[in-house]
This record gives sequence, C-alpha cells and structure tokens, in this order.
Amino acid sequence: MATIDADAQGAPELRAQPAAEAAVPAVTGDPSLIGLPSFIVGSVALGLVLVGYVPAAAVGASIPVIVAATGLGLVIAAVWAAAVGQSAVAGVFGIFAGFWLSYGMLVLGLTHNWFAIVAADALHTQGVFLISWLVVIGMLTLATLRLPIAYTVLFVLIEIALVLVLIGTLQQSAGTLKVAGVVVFVFAAVGVYLFFSSASQATGGKALPLGQPLLHS
Repeated sequence: MATIDADAQGAPELRAQPAAEAAVPAVTGDPSLIGLPSFIVGSVALGLVLVGYVPAAAVGASIPVIVAATGLGLVIAAVWAAAVGQSAVAGVFGIFAGFWLSYGMLVLGLTHNWFAIVAADALHTQGVFLISWLVVIGMLTLATLRLPIAYTVLFVLIEIALVLVLIGTLQQSAGTLKVAGVVVFVFAAVGVYLFFSSASQATGGKALPLGQPLLHS
C-alpha cells in the first residue's frame, strides 16, 4: 500500500506504507458441543458392558470408543475451553479425560499384564482405581452446587454409578454391576439433555431449562 505526500516544494512524494497485519481472530464457540457427545458415547459403551450386553470376558469391548472417542474428544474440548477462557469447563473436561483414559489404561493393562499384577490382586487394583475417582468426582459434585441443578444431578449420578461399580466389583456381583449400568445410562441421558441445550443456543435458539443452583451465594 502507498500514500502520496507533498514535499517541501509541494511536489508529490510516493511513500511506501506497510500493510497492516491482519488481526488474528479470537477463539470462540462452545466446547461442550464436542465434550458432551464425547462423554455420552463413552458412557453408553460402558453402560452396555456393565449390563452384560457383551460377556464379562469381553470387558475390553468398550475400550476403542472410550479411548479414541471419549478420551481424545474430551482432551480437545478441554483445550478449546481453556482457549476461550472457560477455566471451570476446561477443568471438568480435562478431569474426565483423565478418568476415561485411565480406565482404558486399567483395562488394557490388566488384560495384557502390563503392570505385572497377579490375578489375585487384580480385584483390589480395580478398587484402587474406583476409590480414587470416587474422591475426585465427589469433589467435583460439591463444586457444582453453584451451577444449575442439572449439572449437580449429573455428577451425583456419576458418583452413585461409581459406588455401585465398586460394590459390584469387590463383591463380584453381576446384579449390582447391571444396576450400575442402568445408572450410567441415566446420567448419559442427562448429558444428552445438556447437549441439546448447548446445541439449541449454538443454532440460534434458547437454552433448555437447567434448574436453579442449590447454592446461590
């Protein structure tokens, strides 16, 4: 680009003017449009395993979905949320990415003996995993009390499912694990509702009712 200025004698002078650098567009959007479907598909896959859709020996049937879709999708959603300044959302998606990826690692590690854990200790190894995540999900549940109640319901259901899976695993109770699978389907349905709310806003509509938070202060 160039400008024409007059010199001291009034003669026009051509001066080069560097082009303005194009502004980098800010990252925008709603990361839950990736995070929620990623969470939902892994939950459905896990629920199907827990209710016995596949034999107990085929516990790894859900791993391709959980690792490649849920784990990866939640990592992407967490990065996106951080980029748009949604720290709480990024934290939740990042933590759940850790949950699902570590679950995949647990199942693959135990079934392929990656960790040199003898069969007699496999049961309590799963207990370590479940108890550890019960603590973290319980922490997240308390942290959602200032959010619309739909989010608190989601986390409470996840906590209940983890308790049931822990009991069913330690007691080797297929019935308890099936109940846990049903609860997993229920919290997946809550996730679907939350996704429809986000999708409605993203397509020009209104958010769905999510309820009042339990804590207002």
